Amino acid sequence: MTTPISLSVGTDTWQLQLRPETVVELRRQPVSPPAGGPRELVLAALEQPFGFEAPLRRAITPDDRVTIVLDERLPHVADLLSGVIEHLGSAGIAPTAITVLVPHGGGRAGWVDELPDEFADIKLEVHDPEDRQKISYLATTKAGRRVYLNRTLVESDCVIVLTGRRYDPTFAYAGAEVALFPVLADPESLVEFVGRFTTDPPGEKLPATRREPAEVGKLLSPFYLHVIEGAGDTIQAVLLGLSDSTAEGVRRQNARWRGTVEDRPDLVVAAVAGAPERTDFHALAAAVACAARVVQPDGRIVLLTTAAPPLEEGAELLRRAGDPDKVDRLLQKRKPDDWPAAALWAFAARQASLFVASRWAEDVTEELFATPVASAAEVQRLIDAAERVLIIPDANKTMVEIA
Repeated sequence: MTTPISLSVGTDTWQLQLRPETVVELRRQPVSPPAGGPRELVLAALEQPFGFEAPLRRAITPDDRVTIVLDERLPHVADLLSGVIEHLGSAGIAPTAITVLVPHGGGRAGWVDELPDEFADIKLEVHDPEDRQKISYLATTKAGRRVYLNRTLVESDCVIVLTGRRYDPTFAYAGAEVALFPVLADPESLVEFVGRFTTDPPGEKLPATRREPAEVGKLLSPFYLHVIEGAGDTIQAVLLGLSDSTAEGVRRQNARWRGTVEDRPDLVVAAVAGAPERTDFHALAAAVACAARVVQPDGRIVLLTTAAPPLEEGAELLRRAGDPDKVDRLLQKRKPDDWPAAALWAFAARQASLFVASRWAEDVTEELFATPVASAAEVQRLIDAAERVLIIPDANKTMVEIA
């Protein structure tokens, strides 16, 4: 006797069958449906900030110059941003006084065209760490570092950081203060964090890499809008607060996306849901690494996605390495921008045999140390052959550990 399951893969639904006696239960906190759409959630957060009673508009004046640090990887980013601009408008802030600041390499997403016409006068700035005219001194940290950040950011009267909370191999948790420093800092600061990542799950004690971002965040004193993603392309919750809200943002991220299993399965099916154009290689690497942390040694991991993200330098090094055991030395030598993602993928390939259903060509999948999977029927055969099976929906967002 088998139990049918429906698994979201990209924007599709895959139907699979599981034998109940083989299922490894993924335990996590109960999840309630989102309290509203993305725009409603952000407007509610702006009206009821964490830790103080007054809405955001009470903390700003009509003459303020406002910078919104934007995480373009968020789903429904135009709706979220529109909610922020709408609230600022209720405080008398005109769109011409608002700058939306995105990290280096950003500004290419289509969200600008999705904004309402009345917000057409906002300014978009892409951070350029190499342009010294656009870098400004902020302060000196307790350790003696002179902090240089984006000039628009430093000179703003009000800074709002609209970012997603997600797991990150370098900083444990992405978003909030990390979106300011080192992301919007000078090249020297960026270089210092290169290679300082881990494949381990975040512990109770945050890593040393977060100390300076936290201090810089307090020096700049922005308002943080912590966005907790939901399943697929949904938004689960939004939280607004000052620097003391960052721990609450982490708590809510873990409440939604952290889980445990009692024993190690020999097969993990890791699905990635949501629009494939929003799925990058880092998301796929995070998904297979999530599975690799709990799978039996030399077990099997099946990655299900409908994406075929472009491969940057680190991923291309994977393809040329021929063996996951040789990858680390190549990455250490070249230090590519996608080094953490490539290292996560190599970690998974060393832990287990990889099977990948994607839109990549078969030769690309094979060069990434994986066996191509073409259909749900092939996945079903792998499930039928397994003794213990774990299914992880939205594995790219999830952190699973052995209890």
